[in-house]
Amino acid sequence: MELAVASIFEMMKCFGPPICKYLDNHRKLDEKVEHLRRKLNDLNIRKQDIESRKEAELRSKKLVKKEVEKWFVDVETMNAGMQALEEKLRIVSYFSRARLGKLVCRKIEEVNEIYERGGFPEGVAIDGPPTIGMTLQTTNLEGEIDIKELIWEYLMGNVVGMIGVCGMGGIGKTTIMKHINNQLLRESRFDKVIWVTVSKEFNVVKVQEDIGSALNHYLPNDELERATMLMDILKRKRFVLILDDVWNRISLRDVGIPEPTLQNGSKLVITSRSIDVCLSMGCEILKVQPLSKQESFNLFLNHVGDDVLQLPALEEIVKLIVDQCGGLPLAIVTIAGSMKGVDDVREWRNALNELRECVKSVRGLDNEIFGRLMFSYDRLGDPKIQECFLYCSLYPEDYIIERNELVEKWIDEKLIDEYGSRQAMRDRGHSILNKLENNCLVEKVKDFFEKGVKMHDVLRDMALSIRSVGPRFMVKAGMLLRELPSENEWTQDLDKVSLMENSILGIPPHISPKCGFLSTLLLQQNHRFERIPEVFFEHMHGLRVLDLSYTSIQDLPNSISKLENLTTLVLRRCYRLRYVPSVAKLRALRKLDLFNTAIEEVPHGMEKLVNLTYLALHSGSLKELPRGILPMLSHLQYLATTLNINGEEMTKLGKLETLTGSFPEVQDFQNYAKFIWGQWPTSYQLVVGSPWSAEHDDLTELFENPEEFHNGINLINCAIGREDLVLLPNDLHALAIKKCPNLLSLNTISLFHEANDLKICYISECEGIECALDLSLLSCNSIQNIAVLNLKGLCNLRQLVSGLAIESTSPATPAALAPPAIFSSLVTFELSNCSGMKKLFSREILRGFQNLEFLKVESCGKMEKIIAVEEDEGNGKGGGRSANITAFILPKLRRLVLWELPELKSISSAGVMIHADSFQYIWIVDCLKLKRISLSLALLENGQPSPPPFLEGIYVEPREWWKSVEWDDPNVMDVLSPFVACKED
Repeated sequence: MELAVASIFEMMKCFGPPICKYLDNHRKLDEKVEHLRRKLNDLNIRKQDIESRKEAELRSKKLVKKEVEKWFVDVETMNAGMQALEEKLRIVSYFSRARLGKLVCRKIEEVNEIYERGGFPEGVAIDGPPTIGMTLQTTNLEGEIDIKELIWEYLMGNVVGMIGVCGMGGIGKTTIMKHINNQLLRESRFDKVIWVTVSKEFNVVKVQEDIGSALNHYLPNDELERATMLMDILKRKRFVLILDDVWNRISLRDVGIPEPTLQNGSKLVITSRSIDVCLSMGCEILKVQPLSKQESFNLFLNHVGDDVLQLPALEEIVKLIVDQCGGLPLAIVTIAGSMKGVDDVREWRNALNELRECVKSVRGLDNEIFGRLMFSYDRLGDPKIQECFLYCSLYPEDYIIERNELVEKWIDEKLIDEYGSRQAMRDRGHSILNKLENNCLVEKVKDFFEKGVKMHDVLRDMALSIRSVGPRFMVKAGMLLRELPSENEWTQDLDKVSLMENSILGIPPHISPKCGFLSTLLLQQNHRFERIPEVFFEHMHGLRVLDLSYTSIQDLPNSISKLENLTTLVLRRCYRLRYVPSVAKLRALRKLDLFNTAIEEVPHGMEKLVNLTYLALHSGSLKELPRGILPMLSHLQYLATTLNINGEEMTKLGKLETLTGSFPEVQDFQNYAKFIWGQWPTSYQLVVGSPWSAEHDDLTELFENPEEFHNGINLINCAIGREDLVLLPNDLHALAIKKCPNLLSLNTISLFHEANDLKICYISECEGIECALDLSLLSCNSIQNIAVLNLKGLCNLRQLVSGLAIESTSPATPAALAPPAIFSSLVTFELSNCSGMKKLFSREILRGFQNLEFLKVESCGKMEKIIAVEEDEGNGKGGGRSANITAFILPKLRRLVLWELPELKSISSAGVMIHADSFQYIWIVDCLKLKRISLSLALLENGQPSPPPFLEGIYVEPREWWKSVEWDDPNVMDVLSPFVACKED
């Protein structure tokens, strides 16, 4: 058969180019697929880079461009398409290879096109509200007022262009300049105020990038071109550039900074510990002096609390302790933090003696502050807590460390005592972090997510100084290194090495560091890092923690299999990683993170990892864990995977606290639920009724970080109906039901029987649903707690609620027939792509919507009214109402979105008005038949309507439609029009 087919192909060559192309697609399918995989991996690496740029822009209060958002969608679509293609490759027949090869060629072209579009040379975001700089988080000034006023005088004057603010570490230079920065933002004198942290390890590329980011300009790769571009941009602006923490002379020309002159009116401010550095750059010197004794005492009391003065014997001791701080604000604040809450005079006396010894034991400018700060470090007491503090110095300078990540790293390093549960260790970790914050050894940062901490650069320097001898740290993090440190820097006394957040491409083939005591190697966030030679780990027998996450590594060297002391191996988001060697000898391994990799099979010997407590596993090339592995991992506390899992095997994991996975069969899930009833994992995200596929990719983030989200279950393609009992945990927070055709309403099954904490519910593509809730049935109690309800793609949905007793004119009708407040907790309600709905709410139902804040109705082709009263429904039973009585509804509504409703004629019926006092945003797009809007606006003293106090904007399309809208009060149009915007503007 093979010969015959081959002969046919030889003959077909005679028919010209089309046939040759056909043959090429057939024969080179595997080669083309591999080429596509490489291209897609490159695309995903670019996606990571663009995501980083996007996050940086969001922190700068910018708005991400629509084309960028679309680009992200295109990348995800391509990834999903690749997964579908991989499936086809598994089953492709001999005669279908050419057709599939043609598809692969087309995909390669599409990936190339998407990749090229992803350059975004003009940036990924547009300016939000116009700003000249970024507001910085500050603390109160104490005693630095005179120097601040002098700096301000120089900035506002025409005599001095370059200012050098000097003083020892911790004296308050940065704090003063942060106040100056924020004050400059309130002035209109300068076009731009730019803050750049330079740090000890000066890197010209990083400084250029920071300036470019502040100017909203994307810079080229070449250093000289970058400098030229920056010079050209800055020459056209009147700017203030603040270079904080400068250690050595900087060539302004090399960076691309024009020298400030009287003619251009720009200013440069440098903060440095060295007067010589400032003089070498031609700066006017302003030296920050230590605080006076009274200023120091006031600052100390502000942080330790005035309660200490209630004990007369303490005041003199406190003053002596403050004297030992040498007027250095950082030392005062840190030492005060370590003494907060101490009310024993003897402990204060002892603290004074210890502080004196610390100050006496060191000499030199930097050591002078270190000695005082060492007091707070020593007072931590517990060596493991001290190690937790020192660990923070492994991150780049001025780096915002995510709290949960830091606690996880401490657990990896065994710096947190092993308690009975993972949750207890996490709680202990956060308790330690709170202690470090309270002692002012790390700073809580209100970043974009408000979950970060960072170290003051002086405290980081002290920590690195502590670890400069003995078990030593080598930290070259965040320096944009392109190469690994040379082999002679890898000395035998190294304990931890941090090379995270660089641009290292790989490890040269000859490097094999002789670091037998090295315990931790951090290489994460080197996005283009691709290769590790076999010899690299040859002499690292003591290695316990290895983090290669967010790199482009494709396969690991087999020498990793010999690292028998390894306890933590993190390979998260190594999108190109296809191969992990045998882990059979890694019996000490406790954590294995392979989430979002491309591995094609689970590592050999995984069943031997009997001490494993943490396993994360997700790859588009894997579908399920081989049978027999999970029961061997009986110590697992954390299992995060998108693979299909077996209910019977899961019952063997009695210590599990965190779980994500897919139960393809409902019965399999039921068996597991019955077995563990009442003892569910603390955190879980599950898919039930369907194996993991590309259509579930939107759940990946939930499955990747389950401990960061509320517990959720997704019922997909389940044959559940009226008689079915689905056992759900009573602490379930979010439930999604998708493509379950037998489901008739939310309460036609015993779905919510125990789920009393349910807050979020998504229902989509369930064609059997005609009403969302049937009040003639029971089981409504849990539904009353739902805060978010999203109904999507319910093609046969006709009404929101059925079985509702309409208010009767008969006195014999019991009042109990009035509907319960079934939606009293609802805050967000979304309805989209429900083609059968004509009317959304009745007035009776709206009694339960008193807390609704967000209402969205989208792409419902037959929707005519949002709110309909009984008269509109033609039942004739509403005649007892007075037509003159106006009902005011939805008092807390903040956001109203009506999108693509071609048949919508009114939002509410006559006699019903929506409270507008809480409105923040209104979107009305492509609702061309909507002619009347009834809003209730507060009235001014002259009887005219006033705009809603919280209203920020109204978005409409098209604008001509807005001009045609009728209002109960014609003055409302004039009041609201200034808030209106549309795409045409």
